[in-house]
Amino acid sequence: MTTYLTIEEDILKQKKAYWTAKEIAQQPRVWQEAQQTVQDNQAELNAFLTPILAIANLRIILTGAGTSAYIGDAVAPHLSAVNGRLFEAISTTDLVSNPNQNLLKHVPTLLISYGRSGNSPESVGAVEIADQVLDSCYHLVLTCNPKGELAESAEKNPKAFSLLMPEGTLDESFAMTSSYSSMLVSTLCIFSPDTKQLNMAINTTENLLANSIDAIKEQAKNGCDRLVFLGCGSLLGIAREAALKCLELTAGSVLSYCESPLGFRHGPKSLVTDRTEIILLSSSDKYSKGYDDDLWNELVRDDAALSVFRLDSQSFGQNMDLDDIWAGLPYIVYCQILSFFKSVDLDISPDNPCPSGEVNRVVQGVTIYPLAS
Repeated sequence: MTTYLTIEEDILKQKKAYWTAKEIAQQPRVWQEAQQTVQDNQAELNAFLTPILAIANLRIILTGAGTSAYIGDAVAPHLSAVNGRLFEAISTTDLVSNPNQNLLKHVPTLLISYGRSGNSPESVGAVEIADQVLDSCYHLVLTCNPKGELAESAEKNPKAFSLLMPEGTLDESFAMTSSYSSMLVSTLCIFSPDTKQLNMAINTTENLLANSIDAIKEQAKNGCDRLVFLGCGSLLGIAREAALKCLELTAGSVLSYCESPLGFRHGPKSLVTDRTEIILLSSSDKYSKGYDDDLWNELVRDDAALSVFRLDSQSFGQNMDLDDIWAGLPYIVYCQILSFFKSVDLDISPDNPCPSGEVNRVVQGVTIYPLAS
């Protein structure tokens, strides 16, 4: 019998949890396939990107809505540091609602758009509005859906290139899991390829899936009603996505929050109660780690939270010499699994945690207003 996250397929289907479990578990394989997809398209990517990246005053914006926006939040600090040029994360929800404050008309811009379906109104609207506002705009689309509006519009635009994610990443589940991480990995493979780091992240995650599920399942039963994720730099972007996964998969039954370790003291720490679980996504940077350690020791001394848990190399039972953005891959899988089991423990369907339709797999009810000419 096939199992995902140690649960038999038939039981998962009964609990309406099959797709979420399967899509979480497939991620190490998907990351390998995403790397291969980039390599297979390397010549075309180079032909498209090289002249654009050579533009002296080029602005690079990473954009998406919800989970897709958090890809940019995670990778932007890393890509800026590695490439020595600014990568900015601005959500499509901000671009669409405030284009004249977020887009600079006379500055050439490469807009990197993320979309699982490629049909979210803001995702499509951001591309159209950017073309309308900017004198010169280029588009790199990363999407899981070859038939989505983002992909199809890119095919018709000589200033656009669309890269499709591996088959199976157009998640059937409500929550984005393998779609999110495949687009994140693909971005890294395009702009800061590192096969050694990717392979270590894959091995660490495979070890997690093989050996840590039961422990995470028990952790999910601790009865918290608030869950805080903390991380700095790229890991703040990962923490933001982890918080959203918890909120989505528990249908808001577990309130979640994210912040940086230093930022947490500036007011947000007041949310800690004896039913608050805190998870610190520990940095591998020696300088940043000092601030992680200070807050960790403070939280342990306070003894106010239900639990304080740290994700680092010891959590995965192996030496994990990973840069923060690559460590974010096993970290986010851990957080996805924890949120999945909290959902199951609350008798909520992970595949469709909001069946009444207040929140939808592809957002509904958004009107994109035309810009005044």
